[in-house]
Amino acid sequence: MTKLIAPSILAADFANLQRDIEMVNQSEADWFHIDIMDGVFVPNISFGMPVLQAINKHAGKVIDVHLMIVDPDRYITTFADLGADILTVHYEACTHLHRTLQAIKAAGMRAGVAVNPHTNISLLEDVINDIDLVCIMSVNPGFGGQSFIPNTYKKIKQLKELILDNNADTQIEIDGGVNSDNAKKLIDAGADVLVAGSFVFKSSNPTDTIKNLKEIANS
Repeated sequence: MTKLIAPSILAADFANLQRDIEMVNQSEADWFHIDIMDGVFVPNISFGMPVLQAINKHAGKVIDVHLMIVDPDRYITTFADLGADILTVHYEACTHLHRTLQAIKAAGMRAGVAVNPHTNISLLEDVINDIDLVCIMSVNPGFGGQSFIPNTYKKIKQLKELILDNNADTQIEIDGGVNSDNAKKLIDAGADVLVAGSFVFKSSNPTDTIKNLKEIANS
């Protein structure tokens, strides 16, 4: 199965957002990764519904929305209406995770679960067959440009084993500190989707950077 690249729009130039969206459209990227932060669950605020609506007008690829917010259940249908194809909620933010996953699917989206660096993969065992995508945070959520946490490789292998043991159809996404130096190792550990923000948008040629990441991931 082809390994996917999902540029994180959090690192885009917000003063030239349409330009950066068009760049991703024309690149070899597979998904748009959109981080929604509330300043409560994480110590930062990103952008909300109007910006996502604007992105959706121009985005020509899968929209992968990552909610870093408290009580995400309140907004499931809203994000479906705004064009999200995948909606990922944090394990740590959901009191009734199984119910949340069912609600996301009922709204017509693929259901994702993100786990923070301190959260044990084994906690997903009872719902792994209900999850379409697990997003392993390889940095602490809330800010772009952080350093990659090496324990991520171990967590990917543990998750891959859990998926195989349960015959689940779950993709593994890595979010945080992804670059050309660790991309191959992440894929070899079992990752399917690599989110890259600063590494893409702060590079001198984002289109070439995406192309290079895609080649490394599928080599």
